[in-house]
Amino acid sequence: MEKNLSRRNFLQNSLVAGIGLSLIDPFSAFATEKKSEMKLGLVTYLWAKDWDLPTLIANCEKTGYLGVELRCDHKHGVETKLSASERADVKKRFADSPVDCLGYGANFEYHSPDQAALRKNIEQSKEYIKLCKDIGATGIKVKPNGIPDDVPKEKTISQIAASLNEVGKFAQDYGQLVRVEVHGNISQEIPNMRAIFEQVTEKNVKMCWNCNDQDLLPPGLESNFNSVKKWFGDTVHVREFNVGEYPYQQLMNLFAGIKYDGWILLEARTEPANKIAAMKEQLSLFNSMISKAQK
Repeated sequence: MEKNLSRRNFLQNSLVAGIGLSLIDPFSAFATEKKSEMKLGLVTYLWAKDWDLPTLIANCEKTGYLGVELRCDHKHGVETKLSASERADVKKRFADSPVDCLGYGANFEYHSPDQAALRKNIEQSKEYIKLCKDIGATGIKVKPNGIPDDVPKEKTISQIAASLNEVGKFAQDYGQLVRVEVHGNISQEIPNMRAIFEQVTEKNVKMCWNCNDQDLLPPGLESNFNSVKKWFGDTVHVREFNVGEYPYQQLMNLFAGIKYDGWILLEARTEPANKIAAMKEQLSLFNSMISKAQK
């Protein structure tokens, strides 16, 4: 274990030095200034869905994305069907690289009034929590995916929170976080996410900010951000910084203001011809925003 950590530290230091001074502050774990140490990572959602695991790790390494959130049904094939030896191989591949496997970006959801469907989502969440532990990851991403029209909103909010508490308590035994994506029709509105988390009791259940247009609803981004910041975990989802009208610079300013040191994960939704070049472009934009945010 110590050997793997030593190798990882060497690789991370070497990679940072090789990419250049302009990239040191955003993702170096060894920055000396007491500033926000946000790091840019990747969600394999679209840009990495066709990469097998060695390619994924290699491409993240060459572009400076040192953290990755895996998604289901992608070519990298990290799923619960993996045997114990295959899980160990995934863990070793990440341990031998400078890239951190942050965990699994699952689609498990807890809003359905169908109790059988709800129970299936909870139990599948637990199986992927076991997978996350086995591959050396730190958590699983889940989500609410809406508020049904024919159920009182307060009932659904309580059900989501109770489900998160059950999953969170289970995850504690495996040393895993439960990262709750701000997601779903109506449920993604920040007051509703706040209402959910006001009923969450497990300390390892954290909120994953998702950069939705609903974040900008009155009273505005800053007020909405401040209303839930105490529940933020170690991951944030963003889209391409130069696509759409979302005020990413303001968001980075807010995260810098709370000295956030987690992962900003690119969940890209376009289809560029050259994804490596696109990743480098987004990293450059990220570096520029972080530099401005920290001045």
